[in-house]
Amino acid sequence: MVQRLNWGCGLCAAPGWTNSDVTAAPGIDIVRDIRLGLPVNDAVFDYIVSSHSLPEIPYLDMDLVLGELWRVLKPGGWIRLSLPDMNRAIQAYLNNDSSYFLIGDDVVRSLAGKMIVQLTWFGRSRLMFTADFMAELLARNRYRNITQVAFRQTVSPFAEITELDNREPESLFIEASKPAY
Repeated sequence: MVQRLNWGCGLCAAPGWTNSDVTAAPGIDIVRDIRLGLPVNDAVFDYIVSSHSLPEIPYLDMDLVLGELWRVLKPGGWIRLSLPDMNRAIQAYLNNDSSYFLIGDDVVRSLAGKMIVQLTWFGRSRLMFTADFMAELLARNRYRNITQVAFRQTVSPFAEITELDNREPESLFIEASKPAY
């Protein structure tokens, strides 16, 4: 049976997944700050999905978090990350495209303000991402086959790895594998 982890799921626990978040909520199987280590054995999961959770991790803790996800991933396993796409936000800003931003005029009116509030997600996000920056972080943490992929598309052998994809207009999707050795 395929084991799959939905890390940083927030209130969006997915049926059929091991759901993990720092905050307790219905359907959350693992309630723990990943920086303290997940209470599971090594090499448990065939694949891991994380949607918009890494931005809440400070840069100085990023290797620790990616290392912990590496630890619980089986050799030959895959990770799929959905991240706010800083390049798309900058392009929308440069094109004067306020429709791209999810921030209403009741929050902030200026285009620059909308971009800043969205990229920092009201101050919750501590880190911003581009595909090349995420690829660099993954590579230095021993992940391989690092590939930017499209919404609901995968290069992994697990077609269902995309089933938690959401927030297509504002996201970049990137996958990587742990070598099978």
